[in-house]
Amino acid sequence: MAVLTNSKKPRVSFDRSIERMREQLAELAPFLGKGKPTRSLDEFDFEAEQLIGDLLGQTSDLLHAYEYAELGEAAGLVNMTDEAPEGTGMDSQRQSLLQRSRVLESCISELEARRSAEPKKTKVGRTLIGPQVAEHMSPEIRSLSQDATLQEAGQLMQKWKTGSLLLTDKQSYVGFITDSMLAREVVANGLNPATTAVKTCMRKPVVAIAGDRPIIEAVRLMKEQATRHLAVTQDGQIIGVISVSNILRYYSGVV
Repeated sequence: MAVLTNSKKPRVSFDRSIERMREQLAELAPFLGKGKPTRSLDEFDFEAEQLIGDLLGQTSDLLHAYEYAELGEAAGLVNMTDEAPEGTGMDSQRQSLLQRSRVLESCISELEARRSAEPKKTKVGRTLIGPQVAEHMSPEIRSLSQDATLQEAGQLMQKWKTGSLLLTDKQSYVGFITDSMLAREVVANGLNPATTAVKTCMRKPVVAIAGDRPIIEAVRLMKEQATRHLAVTQDGQIIGVISVSNILRYYSGVV
């Protein structure tokens, strides 16, 4: 009997933690116009940060994600300012609130995953948190030869309405270039876009993430590698690209 009772303790703890996180998420609804708030948003944020820290740890990626969500900016999401974020056409305050909601939903998903994994003593590795990268990537792979000119790269970005291109050597992907990288090289260094090969200012190697990894890992990798674009892979093959704009749309609830 003693063994049975001890084995149930973690489940009870997780059940209560999930309930507390759901209550916190429900209390966000009035700030989104679904009722009248009973306290200030600052007070709500303070409690939410404390709750996430208590239940998932002060070093949790989701705690950092919530702090970024409070900023309501794509630049804040990955702590970079080298590229202007693509707009979503949504009021910034509401966008920030929706980002908070998405983070709290991810917290619930993480707690539920931990609860499910608790009895499985043989399970190793990190638990997935929330939705996977492949669910929110752009499946179109826009690419260009590394020998093409900067002008050609710019024209294709404009045509395809994309902020980055993967570059190839005719056999494999060898790097990528973004619109801001292109602009910096041309303007700052006075390059002739009509004659300069794109490989002279591409970033290499390609920074990639597996499609079955959680979105929060993409956020962390972008921050570590100081990039806003990641190639998405499956079985070693590139199947799409995820950008900070894709991530922002997820956290903002924008399809």
